[in-house]
Amino acid sequence: MDYIASEKGDSTENRDPNSLISNGTSKSAIDSKSIAEDDKSHMEASAETAACSSESTEESELCEIPEQVEFTIVFNKVKHEISFAYDATVLDLKAHLERITGVPLSAQKLIVKGMAKDTMTLRNAGIVKGGKVMLVGSKMDDILAVKSVPKELVEDKASSQTSKEPLCMQKIHRKVLDKGIPPDVMPGIKGVKEPLPPVPLSGMLNKHGGKVRLTFKPEQDQLWLGTKERTEKLAMTSIKSITSEPIKEHEEYHIMGLQLGPTEASRYWVYWVPAQYIEAIKDAVLGVWQFF
Repeated sequence: MDYIASEKGDSTENRDPNSLISNGTSKSAIDSKSIAEDDKSHMEASAETAACSSESTEESELCEIPEQVEFTIVFNKVKHEISFAYDATVLDLKAHLERITGVPLSAQKLIVKGMAKDTMTLRNAGIVKGGKVMLVGSKMDDILAVKSVPKELVEDKASSQTSKEPLCMQKIHRKVLDKGIPPDVMPGIKGVKEPLPPVPLSGMLNKHGGKVRLTFKPEQDQLWLGTKERTEKLAMTSIKSITSEPIKEHEEYHIMGLQLGPTEASRYWVYWVPAQYIEAIKDAVLGVWQFF
């Protein structure tokens, strides 16, 4: 077969049409360049993959840090600034507060929008950023002081136990009970335990036969004794014990005594207390201390 000569002459390049590209670059040079570019692309892809892997690791580590909420705990008029995991439980928070305030975990009551339950998370309990939470409770020193009952109180208690005469039969109480059930006292239910109602307990009588109402303020750790003349605000920690007995022939009501001092004379008597609220009153005022 005869070769056809080009205008540039019968060169090696003209004889082998695959040896040159149109711009004058040899095929071998192009192939080398392509390999180099492929290697570069591969290295860049590897670098990007490594960077993405590093970023993913960092994001994963960041995700492990729980969301925090900052708020204020108020205890005995002292403020404590707290930062705590938002989805931790109220019980976890109490354990933290025990170290800060010295109030035993089991003695703590946290008031947010009412009493916060131990099993709730801080989020579900209604704690918000910048909000305030009231801590109600007593330090261990105060508990031990309450447990150290004065000798006079022990003697009074022994004397009371020796006398088997029911409270409602004693002369000091008969003068009030003989007036009969007050017309506006709240209904009593025998043999039933109910939580405290959202309104004060009213229509009852004190030892003078005057009307008395009980208002419970857990957020302030106070019990308010209200009469027509005045309202006395008692710290719940000042009430050492609570005595109660059903009234004979009217067991749906009780006589209740709040021990405010060391002797029998320092007991505040309330008559015609609805029986269904007696246990709730003791829980609200004494809390866990009634079991010591």
